[in-house]
Amino acid sequence: MSRESLPALPGKPDRPELPGKLPDHLRAELIAFRRDLHMHPELGHQEFRTTAAIKARLEKAGLRPRVLKSGTGLVCDVGTWDRGRPMLALRADIDALPIPDAKTHVPYRSTVPDRAHACGHDVHTSVVLGAGLVLAELDRQGLLPRPVRLLFQPAEEVLPGGATEALESGVLEGVGRIIAVHCDPRVDAGRIGLRAGPITSACDRLEVTLSGPGGHTARPHLTTDMVTAAARVAVDVPALLARRMDARSGMSVTWGRIEAGHACNVIPMHAELSGTVRCLDLNAWYEAPDMIHAAIDEVATMHGAKFEINHVRGVPPVVNDPVVAELLREAMAARCGAESVEDTEQSLGGEDFSWYLEHVPGAMARLGVRKPGDTAKRDLHRGDFDVDEDAIGYGVEFFTAAALLDGRRTRPSS
Repeated sequence: MSRESLPALPGKPDRPELPGKLPDHLRAELIAFRRDLHMHPELGHQEFRTTAAIKARLEKAGLRPRVLKSGTGLVCDVGTWDRGRPMLALRADIDALPIPDAKTHVPYRSTVPDRAHACGHDVHTSVVLGAGLVLAELDRQGLLPRPVRLLFQPAEEVLPGGATEALESGVLEGVGRIIAVHCDPRVDAGRIGLRAGPITSACDRLEVTLSGPGGHTARPHLTTDMVTAAARVAVDVPALLARRMDARSGMSVTWGRIEAGHACNVIPMHAELSGTVRCLDLNAWYEAPDMIHAAIDEVATMHGAKFEINHVRGVPPVVNDPVVAELLREAMAARCGAESVEDTEQSLGGEDFSWYLEHVPGAMARLGVRKPGDTAKRDLHRGDFDVDEDAIGYGVEFFTAAALLDGRRTRPSS
């Protein structure tokens, strides 16, 4: 069976002429739409206003969106699906984060206390919405070669991710491939970061509770020194795992919270630790729970502490399909030139887009959102996170190009 190939198109080799350019009036509308979402962020499973806004705009365009069973999030098909024409799905996540918006210099600062779109999901949503509107117009003109599904997914930030519930709603029925973007503040607007193979990490939540007889700090030998036990678990468990797991797996246990005691002269009876488990390798992720449990058992027992473990499985790594990754590379090159695609490294961040890739091939690209020339170091999940809004237009045209090129691909031949 031969590898799929793209047909030759008129124009420059790396800039084929494609329809689906974003008109200026829609570009302005999408920026306004993104700002409205940014001002009204909603957490996972609470995205009712966001869902209603997306639904209303799609219906205005003559489309027929369907809200997911969970009550938030929705899917919408552009073009008519029949079983002989598998769809390309464009996925966006729509939820925000439980952190305050620290920006003070923009009119679209969050109006909801302790809530912010600090990961760019408002941008992802605006990009897929815009792509859907452009593709719907192409469909009306008879220029859409294959139907496309828009997927606006809730609760990406809630482990194990809203993707699992979306899958239960049948969002991949009729889908042959799925693509997505994630904002990257280290990449300039007008560019994407891309790689075949793993692009994100697995991510789990780990909670450990230690217990034992406490007592007076003058007589620690009569107690289980819970503070010391917690400190040794925090330090020794990651160290043990570093020698028991293949170093190439990239497994990392990092603690975000340790809590023990209330008084300086009292050894407490309980201690708690919570953190994350991240892993670059899929097989190592499957092995991780048993290995982590054994390491905690060893360290806690040595200090006489009883323990309970709550290991919440999160998401596996996002592993980009090479053929779909190449489609994304060619789509961005078609819009902005081959130099607009840069190689990117695998991130230790987690993404529930990975659950879709358990069912169909797909790929995620990093959408550049840094203002060209900006040398400040910025990151996701910070209250001051913001984007160059030109990235929305680039993202829309990138996705429309991917949909058009995917529709023109020849079927594999035997």
